[in-house]
Amino acid sequence: MSITFPKHYKTPEELVELLSERGLYIHEKESACQYIKNIGYYRLSAYLYPFLKLPKENQLFKDGSTLEGALMLYRFDKKMRMFLLNEIEKIEIAFRSTLANMVAQESGNIFWMTDQAMFTHADKFNRTMEKVKKEFEGSKEDFILHFKKKYSNAYPPAWMLVEILPLGVITRIFENLRDNALKKKIAATFHLPLPVFCSWMTVITLTRNSCCHHSRVWNRTYAVGPMVPKRMNRPWIGNNISHLKTFYEICIIKWFIDIVSPDNNLKEHLTSLLASFPNVDTKAMGFPEHWELEPLWNK
Repeated sequence: MSITFPKHYKTPEELVELLSERGLYIHEKESACQYIKNIGYYRLSAYLYPFLKLPKENQLFKDGSTLEGALMLYRFDKKMRMFLLNEIEKIEIAFRSTLANMVAQESGNIFWMTDQAMFTHADKFNRTMEKVKKEFEGSKEDFILHFKKKYSNAYPPAWMLVEILPLGVITRIFENLRDNALKKKIAATFHLPLPVFCSWMTVITLTRNSCCHHSRVWNRTYAVGPMVPKRMNRPWIGNNISHLKTFYEICIIKWFIDIVSPDNNLKEHLTSLLASFPNVDTKAMGFPEHWELEPLWNK
């Protein structure tokens, strides 16, 4: 049975008073109003939630809870998103390049991305081509404009198209490839079996999108979990670590980064970030005790 949404609009000043009445300490109410105006109460409430007493439905804050504590979590989450995006960018570029060039090399078809014969499911191919057409026709990239001006082909070769398509589209193109042996070969370049590779790239895409849309990541429980591999040919992590929390996603990212950039400093960046926010509960992110001693991190 559905009900009518009962809440009404409240001004920032009214919301600050409401938070104070519920037990949240606010040092400067004028500054608090400004934060609510600029961040939005609904977004900020996700960072206030960990400070609520049980049962949380009562909306009463634990003793000693402060607005500054919630803002600290907000700032940490922003830093974490920037950290994740910076590392995912490297994986994304490596995947784009590997896919475009390896399929072209193995098939001898530089226009394979727009060739239906290269794909298993015609309906998926057609949906993908709608995205390809939209991105190609709307692109203002110099190399695309140059191609349109100089050549008569309907679409450019794969290594050009791969640069203008969203990562999610690229992932779907890979999954729909007809040549399963070729897909396994691409996955093997990242030292992964095909099913795990497909699962992990989907998770990376979703995480990337969350970061781009400024969604909360630090203590999130993910609805779509990555496939948990049974055996790995490189150092990995223990089986007792939750695959639905942010730490597991960071481990997936670390796996890829160790392959595409072996001399990386990801661990140093992560430890520095955590050290900058010592009050953040890393257990809420899925970090196990002594996580840095896990084989993946202790190579």
